[in-house]
Amino acid sequence: MDNKKVEILSIAALEIGYSAGRKPKILLPPLSARACKGELVAVIGKNGIGKSTLLRTIIGLQPSFGGNVIINDKDFSEIPRLELAQQIGYISTEIVRVSNMKVYDLVSLGRFPHTNWIGRIDQNSHDIITEAINKTGIADLSDKYVSELSDGERQRAMIARVLAQDTQIMIMDEPTAFLDVKSKYEIVSLLQDLTRGGKTIVFTTHDFNIAINQADKIWLILENNIVEGAPEDLILSGSFNNLFDSDIIGFNAEDGSFVFRNECRGKINIKGEGMIRHWTEKAVKRAGYLPSESDITPCIQIVSGDKKEWVLKTERCTISFESIYSLIDYLENRSDDII
Repeated sequence: MDNKKVEILSIAALEIGYSAGRKPKILLPPLSARACKGELVAVIGKNGIGKSTLLRTIIGLQPSFGGNVIINDKDFSEIPRLELAQQIGYISTEIVRVSNMKVYDLVSLGRFPHTNWIGRIDQNSHDIITEAINKTGIADLSDKYVSELSDGERQRAMIARVLAQDTQIMIMDEPTAFLDVKSKYEIVSLLQDLTRGGKTIVFTTHDFNIAINQADKIWLILENNIVEGAPEDLILSGSFNNLFDSDIIGFNAEDGSFVFRNECRGKINIKGEGMIRHWTEKAVKRAGYLPSESDITPCIQIVSGDKKEWVLKTERCTISFESIYSLIDYLENRSDDII
């Protein structure tokens, strides 16, 4: 049985940028990366590095200054525009403001590549439009005017439009922008369902937690390169350490998070188990102390059960706290009594 992944989209030595007078402004060295059928690919990098420009270049909204975009083993420049619209869909971060257009009509625009020359919506297209509206959770907004939508509702409608386009490849620039936490993860769950159904989705995001925990692959754009691979591969290779050139922010490879590089005030032994210990350690680190496995003083003894308690033992005293908040307040303001 051949389980080899099918490469559906790739960029090869692609040079991206924009025209600046007579001389183009090239943003990055030539970039090469690929996406396979059924993959959810997150594009991440610091602000202004060229994430949106890369996506716009892939779909032809901005010209490339070298290299190639390959879709299904075919060079982008050789694919007729109508055929391209049937293969690849796109949403941007730009807020669409239209008057006298209802949500259903906006979503139905996604069917344009599949309709006849008069743009007639047949029963099949209607069913696809309705399914896209339902999947994005905006069925109750179908007859509402787009101008009346909130930013989050409008973003869902734009995603529904791309779903209605029913393409193999979906390119999305910040699809979870403007959404609250619940809606954000509902959309990401939808994107995962679509990739399990065989679609390939490439999306930019500023939410590192979503990229590292939900994406199948990451395209990490750095100043001099693009690094691709499973989130775990990039963590193990130390690639994320180069994401920010900062003495303030550091990457924690153990839990895949970015943390502030606080000045270390000393070490504290923490005795406890489970989730309560995990969150106590995070708070202690935030206060500038390094949790230690060694049996040293100072020490925090966690008492769990119906009544939680944190007992801080130092060379000078023993104090009990009823919350992490009060414990951390003491650690931050009475450091001379602790170390």
